[in-house]
This record gives sequence, C-alpha cells and structure tokens, in this order.
Amino acid sequence: MTTTLLEPEPSDPTATELELDERWSLVLKKSRKRWIWMALSRHTRQVVADAIGDRSEASCHKLWARIPESSRQGQCYTDFWAAYQNVIPAAQHTPCGKESGLTAHVERWNNSLRQRLARFVRKTLSFSKSERMHEICLRLFLHRYHLSRRPT
Repeated sequence: MTTTLLEPEPSDPTATELELDERWSLVLKKSRKRWIWMALSRHTRQVVADAIGDRSEASCHKLWARIPESSRQGQCYTDFWAAYQNVIPAAQHTPCGKESGLTAHVERWNNSLRQRLARFVRKTLSFSKSERMHEICLRLFLHRYHLSRRPT
C-alpha cells in the first residue's frame, strides 16, 4: 500500500527535519515483541518511513534505507538508543531526551497509535495473532492518518 506524502517547500531549510522513534508491540504472546520504527517529518507531521523488526541495529538500518533520499539529508532527532548513533551520520544526528521536546511529534504519534488501535497498547486483551495482520493494521492506520493530514 503506497501513500502520497505532502511534499515540503524546497526553500524551507527545516523541511527535511525528521524525528525517529521505536516502540514495541506484541504478536500472539509477550515473548514475541515486535518493534515499530518510525521516521516522522517535522514539517508535514507525516510518517516518511517505517520498519517492523526487533530493536537491533539491523532494523534501524532498514528504517534508514526506507527514508526517501531527499528527507535523508536533513537533521534527525532521536532518543539515545545506540542503534541510531551507529546508523545516522553524526553531522545529522541529534540524540535528545523526551524532556527536550525535540521528539515531541513522534512521541505524540505513538500515543495516537496506542489510542486508536488497541492491539498496540502495552497492556491489552487485544493483540495481533499473526505478524501479517499486525503489519496490515499498521499500514491501514498510516493510510488513514496520512489522509487526515492532507489539506482540504
């Protein structure tokens, strides 16, 4: 499923700033954690790339590879997870704590995901029984989220 993203203004130097974060969810049982990695554009508040995997550097590489080349040139704000420091070029990477507010938009997006889809809540009776359905539900949510972000 492809989603058309809002294109940033080329004259805006902050248009390619990204906030990256990862959050866990479960598939079938607690021992099957899946990490959802997101790259959110500060300019459009849209998810420009995502990846589902574990919390390894390989999953972070997968996210980085999915970020469009034009967006990959900007500044990236993340938490202090070591995988980000090993994948994102140092000149573009700004690790920061949640209290700084520099990752507030992606943290808010994570909250929206948890609020709207019970299967992504940390303690819930709702959960995905298969990885395929887990990903399909995430893709559907992203599609609807991007539609709601479009200007009317």
